[in-house]
Amino acid sequence: MGVTIRSYHFLSRQGFLALLGLLVILIPVRGSAQPSAPEYIYYTQAGDTPVALAARYRVRLEDILFETPVAAEQLLSPGQALVIRGVPAATPPAARLLPDSEVIYSPSARDFDVAAYLKQADGFLSTHREYLRSTGWTSAAEVVSRVALENSINPRLLLALLEYRCGCVLGELPAGQNPEFLMGIESSIRRGLYRQLGWVVNQLSIGYYGWRNGLLTDLVLLDGSTFVLAPDLNAGSVALEYTLAQLVDRPAWQAAIEPHAGFWAVYQRMFGDPWQRASQVEPLYPPNLAQPDMNLPFFPGAVWGFTSGPHKAWETTGALAALDFAPGSVEEGCVPSSAWIVAVAGGVVARSQFGAVVLDLDGDGFEQTGWAILYMHVASSDRVKQGTRLDAGDLIGHPSCEGGPASGTHLHIARKYNGEWIGAAGPLPFEMDGWTPHTGFRPYEGTLNREGQVVVASPYTPADSFISRPISPGLPATRLQRDFWWDE
Repeated sequence: MGVTIRSYHFLSRQGFLALLGLLVILIPVRGSAQPSAPEYIYYTQAGDTPVALAARYRVRLEDILFETPVAAEQLLSPGQALVIRGVPAATPPAARLLPDSEVIYSPSARDFDVAAYLKQADGFLSTHREYLRSTGWTSAAEVVSRVALENSINPRLLLALLEYRCGCVLGELPAGQNPEFLMGIESSIRRGLYRQLGWVVNQLSIGYYGWRNGLLTDLVLLDGSTFVLAPDLNAGSVALEYTLAQLVDRPAWQAAIEPHAGFWAVYQRMFGDPWQRASQVEPLYPPNLAQPDMNLPFFPGAVWGFTSGPHKAWETTGALAALDFAPGSVEEGCVPSSAWIVAVAGGVVARSQFGAVVLDLDGDGFEQTGWAILYMHVASSDRVKQGTRLDAGDLIGHPSCEGGPASGTHLHIARKYNGEWIGAAGPLPFEMDGWTPHTGFRPYEGTLNREGQVVVASPYTPADSFISRPISPGLPATRLQRDFWWDE
């Protein structure tokens, strides 16, 4: 999350569209495609966009037929029947392994208690601990819970993957199994449960959000062979298939993804029917989903730098959900700042620890439900406490380098909806005070645009990356805003 990091696994959405020459186009209405092309009926899933469907089905955008014109990156309501031309008639239906809500930290896992589950299972992980610099000696339950929450990956899935790989959730550690490599990732930089799970959530994120965006349509297995993913799979199933493909060879992978056997059988034995739970919370993207009004995360009159365009939300690659802003400073690097980060909307603070603050906009105190805003690199000094109710513009804390890799004092901000990271650009842009983000050719690049004005992301904060909120005579202000308004 530092302002100079440039690691990534695939092109941004904008780079992908640029390569295909698909910038700002409309999908033709029904009847515009060649009448001789075979027709295929597809029922839309939550999170689908026309450009992603075109990539998965390997067709042109004009081969996807709608009753009325639809933008290429428009979010489609789930359950629509679409006609897609040019799809082979023999395309088999997908064998879906897990619902989306069982992969991300969704409302279905809001009340799941990792510690209680491990205690009842009474296996190796029920007593396992490891030492972390941030928390000292830390139980396996605390490690799993932290990784799940920070990366917004379902803790049930993490436990099931551990059981599938080491059998150490429901039983004791098998003879010969190294407790430092419980997921089988034998790398010196992946020692310990926290780092093993960090690798896992990264793979899950690549699979999940890569499928969402149409950037991942094939798997490369460990033997170098490729496997074409069924185009009507859901993002959760792709996330699991992709992750397993990075762990085991082709025969083991094929056994793992066997419907009603393999990994699915382990998952059902541990947690019951995942599709039954999903029926209570999905679709995760309801029809006509829209972002509530939000303001920029600093005071009116303050000038900040737009230092990074859309990039990864947490340590994991996949969802380009975050933007970075830095306050003005005469010093470079990680220096203390008196500038204030403020709430972009009203809500309750669901989490405040390890440099992170999560603001829950629906006010129920759970970041797995509804809209939630992640503020990262918030200094411990003056940081708002968990449980605090805030109005738009109320104080969150000061920008810093706390909580994760960073080369300079800044704020990293991202959104989730029902536990899923929402891309900063694309069908639901992260609009604040009328500024709309656009991706660059690579992660961390991009612009903010408003009524013909353009602010260009740059970690060096030149003049064309400056952004501020105007001071309006009619703008409401809290007492804290009035007290601190001019301290910046």
